[in-house]
Amino acid sequence: MRKTIVILALILIGMLIPIGFATSDTQVVITYGETTHNNADYKNTVDSFFVNNAGIDLKNVDSKIITASDVNKISSSITGKTYSSNQIFSSALVDLNDNDQLAVSVDKSKITTITGDMYMSALKSAGITSGHVYVTSPVTATGESALAGIMNSYEVVTDVEIPEPVKEAANNEIYTQAEIVKNSDVDADELSQLVDDVKEEVQVNNVTDHQTIVNIINNYTIINNINITDVDIENLADSIEQTQNVQAEVNNYQTEVSDVLNSTDVDSTVNGVEGLLNGLFN
Repeated sequence: MRKTIVILALILIGMLIPIGFATSDTQVVITYGETTHNNADYKNTVDSFFVNNAGIDLKNVDSKIITASDVNKISSSITGKTYSSNQIFSSALVDLNDNDQLAVSVDKSKITTITGDMYMSALKSAGITSGHVYVTSPVTATGESALAGIMNSYEVVTDVEIPEPVKEAANNEIYTQAEIVKNSDVDADELSQLVDDVKEEVQVNNVTDHQTIVNIINNYTIINNINITDVDIENLADSIEQTQNVQAEVNNYQTEVSDVLNSTDVDSTVNGVEGLLNGLFN
């Protein structure tokens, strides 16, 4: 009889612990660019950055490979660029163990274009507001392709899929800012702050009209003395308009993620399991 109770208890324990949160390790995922993953030296360089900066033992951490095909599904429809399998270097680690707020740490010695603030802004556009993200590359890289891996990591950790239109809007934001930074003298952090300010005003006032968004951007460029071209402003307006148009899907995604993270508190579940086991075996 006691053996039967123990078996039933173990089954119950498996049901109590939510998918994706069975252990703290499952709240950490690494996505490797396929070029990096296929080169042992490159992978060791990236792993060293993650260990030294995230302080995590990588032995039991899940990992995925982001291929050129994965990146091209997004980039080709946004910029027309296509990447080959020897061009995907950027890699990312997502840690949801500390999920009070969103933080992004970028290896500035290797990631040359996309800043931590740019990643953070794009992730917030996708409805992602918690976790610590680390981004690096074994060689210098723009970092544009890393966002695909970061969002993929969140899907793995939470077991909730980010809607494709939301992914496209977030990636478009990254690519648009990257192009402006690469083709002008504007400071990346200043541009990122401008985009955040505009997005906030657009969201608060629920602005969907393209010309109104253009006017808002113009106002902020004047206020902050940022010199970008009319073409850049139009492209930014398109990007921010796209983000605004997917807000309903962003909200739905956030609700799903919140349900996963909050419906079963991991610590209380573990404590309950420990109490159950103590009652059975003591």
